[in-house]
Amino acid sequence: MNHDEPYTDDYLQGILKSVKTIAMVGASPDKTKFSYGVLRVLHETGYDMIPVNPRPGLEEIRGIKVYPSLEAIDRPVDMVQVFRRAEDLPDVAREAVKIGAKVLWGQIGVKHQDAADIAEEAGMKVVMDRCPKIELFRPFWKPRLNLEI
Repeated sequence: MNHDEPYTDDYLQGILKSVKTIAMVGASPDKTKFSYGVLRVLHETGYDMIPVNPRPGLEEIRGIKVYPSLEAIDRPVDMVQVFRRAEDLPDVAREAVKIGAKVLWGQIGVKHQDAADIAEEAGMKVVMDRCPKIELFRPFWKPRLNLEI
């Protein structure tokens, strides 16, 4: 897949409708960070969120157990969402393949072709430089030109 071209609505919505468990690599307990807000909205929307952050002493975010790595997670993961630098994405992709995730999703600004190649060669779907929180609500933003005033 060419990740320089826009993803279709069907592709993105298909992923968001099919995944249940999302491991968020780079989740932050800081309420001012974007990753915290995305974690909150996805969790409140009904996704089983798994924060991943190796910070010593960090045990919970929003009452959800934090794992130090993807490999430490004790249950299946459908999607790995990444809030890390783009250059970290290939290593995260390798870990996502090891745990059998179905989707690798790089947050806005997180894009790396090698990571996409690693994940896609393992049969995973890949989204980069997008936010699932935004994509969840995008269908509601489309103009409804057939409505009466």
